[in-house]
Order: sequence, then C-alpha cells, then structure tokens
Amino acid sequence: MASSESSAPRPGRPAVHGFWEGTGAAKTFTHPLDHGLLEQYVPREARILDYGCGYGRLTAQLVELGYGGVHGVDPSRALIERGLREHPELRLELFTALPLPFADGSFDAALLFVVLGVVTGDADQHAVMAELARLVRPSGVLYLSDVPLQSDERHVRRYEEGAAADPGRPYGVFTTPDGGLFRHHRPQELRELLHAHGFTVEEERPMATATLHHGETTRSVQVIARRAASG
Repeated sequence: MASSESSAPRPGRPAVHGFWEGTGAAKTFTHPLDHGLLEQYVPREARILDYGCGYGRLTAQLVELGYGGVHGVDPSRALIERGLREHPELRLELFTALPLPFADGSFDAALLFVVLGVVTGDADQHAVMAELARLVRPSGVLYLSDVPLQSDERHVRRYEEGAAADPGRPYGVFTTPDGGLFRHHRPQELRELLHAHGFTVEEERPMATATLHHGETTRSVQVIARRAASG
C-alpha cells in the first residue's frame, strides 16, 4: 500500500527527531511482542493500530499471527519507506501531523512500542495519548512497551548530563553518541500518563530488552491498559 500523509494540523503535534530520518532509520528495533500477552487481551478479528510502527517489524508479526485488521503509522518518512520496501504487502502510512485520518473509535487495540521513549516532551506525549484515547474504542486495549529509569552508573550519568545541558527537559532525557534523543521514565510517570487519558493498567510485566546499540541491554516494561468504557 502506498504511503500517504495526513495534513490536518494539531497544536503540539509530536516532532520527528532528525535521527529517525538518518542513522535511526537503519537500526534494528528490539522490544519483543509477547504473543501470549497479546492474545490474552486482543482477539484475531480486532482492528489494531501500530502507532509509531517504524519499518513495520511488529505490524508484520501481527499479520503473521493471523490479525487481519492491522494498520501501521509513523512520522518518519525514511522508516515508512524502508517498511514498504521490506513488507510491501503491509498497510504502512506516513503521517506528519495529528489528528490521524481515522474516525473516533476506529480501532479495538493499539500498540505503542517505545514511542514515549523517543517522543521526549511532556506536551508531545500528551498529544500522542490524547490521539490514542480518541482512536481506541471504549473498553479497547493499549499494549505499551517502554523503558523506565535505569539505576546503573552509565545511565545515571547520561540523565545528569542531559539535565545539566537543558534544565527545562524532563529528567531522564538523554542523547546517545550516534545522535539519538531518548527518554526513560519513572514507572509512576507512565501510569499517570495513561490514567490522565482514560486508560487503566490491567497488567504490567518487567523484562530485560536489548537496546538499539549493540551489546547493551536495559530493564524495560510492558503494559496492558484498557480504555474506560463509555458512559
């Protein structure tokens, strides 16, 4: 499916860091999809939005698992173009602004894999979550994977250097030597962000995950959250 763009503007829309149009677009993404966890909460006939799909790694896995109504979207042109080269059969679309061109409640479930880790500003994170709250139907599911604050010396040093370079940034935002900009969260920050947009955490699973940088691992967390029922 050819890529398309949504031109509808929205204040505070998440910006694409230049890293994802260059070096980052060649990376191999690593957060694993827990098939058992997904199947526990999301039936095969569900309409699923892979928000921040990158090059379609998880979108392809969902299709292979038998999920037919899967749609991937991402703001990086380089990643979408890569995805369409590698998976021309998938529905992958470029978006450059919010809201996305889908009606309210269009999806039964959404994936949000390490999107909050690369959309680093508070206002931009709230814009993403507000859009997902619009798109996921009442009682629908959000499957989130992201990285909490790490306690090892290397990461703590990165956090402190990031805070010193820009005191206005949230704590946990840091840059990597190859030019990436990332954010790790206090676990309670993720829960509060979900709650603020009408999602209730139903299950939370910690795990160790390889990073985008060879040989490094982090403690990560996967969360199943359910949108409030209407009324």
